[in-house]
Amino acid sequence: MAEDKEVKSNRALSIYSRLMNGRIIYKTEEAVRFGVSEKSIQRDIEQIRSFLDNQAVTDGIPNNLIYDYQKKGYLIEQAEDAHFSNDEILATCKILLSSRAFTKKEMNIILDKLIACCVPISNQKIISDLMLNERYHYVELTHKQNVLDKMMLLGNAIEFQFVIEFQYQGVIGVAPKHREVEPLAIMFSEFYFYLAGRIRNIDAEKEFDNPNDAYPTIYRIDRIKKLVITEEHFSRPYRSRFEEGEYRKRIQFMYGGKLRKIKFRYSGYSVDAVLDRLPTAKILGEDDGKYLIEAEVFGDGIDMWIRSQGNFIELMDQ
Repeated sequence: MAEDKEVKSNRALSIYSRLMNGRIIYKTEEAVRFGVSEKSIQRDIEQIRSFLDNQAVTDGIPNNLIYDYQKKGYLIEQAEDAHFSNDEILATCKILLSSRAFTKKEMNIILDKLIACCVPISNQKIISDLMLNERYHYVELTHKQNVLDKMMLLGNAIEFQFVIEFQYQGVIGVAPKHREVEPLAIMFSEFYFYLAGRIRNIDAEKEFDNPNDAYPTIYRIDRIKKLVITEEHFSRPYRSRFEEGEYRKRIQFMYGGKLRKIKFRYSGYSVDAVLDRLPTAKILGEDDGKYLIEAEVFGDGIDMWIRSQGNFIELMDQ
């Protein structure tokens, strides 16, 4: 009696799924699991191998199904560049931990998934061990808010240009304020995720120091409450589209405000640190280790950074 096609297909898909997730397949175990002969499992394996070979030709995805004589089972041997190297995954995980962007629970879930999905099985223990102490002593931010549940909601609103509404708990004042916003971009800076958007239906003369400010308002995502994606679309002509990359170069401290050009003399230890901090900075001249620098920035956040540099920075008249 011929084997049912659906049963055979489901069995092959089960084996394929486990192979692609890094599992080792043993013919004897699979035969017992599905109640078939080892020859049937061998045919499934050959079918999967043929599929992977064809996929490598058509899609350029090199996944080889091999028999490992030491482990006495079948496994997927992926191309080296399909996985992170030890260096790459360790650096990525260290950056994530240093960002402190997520709650401890969120951070552990992300790190576990990165290691499980992106690192060859043989390398996973050493990567995990190198982060063990830092993960144990990880200190989450004081707001303790989950931000991941808002990320894709905001991302979809940005992509499809939906107006959003929310309650925003700012730094000043106790009561949250209702906001209606055209979302433009999600950014990250120094521990926090931010939303850049154009605010609507507000008395700009009353609320803003600069009522004619045409640039986006910045909101910390962990302070956004009762987020609602409305059915109302907004649109912007292509010529006036929001250039997130260019904006990001000029707003380093996540404070809104007008576009400014500043000029200062720097006499500190590392001018490279200044150029890295301010991507738009240009050295206009140098005299005896003192650098004349000009930069284009948004808002007043730059003033706090200048004050933090003490006598190393002398602000020049514009």
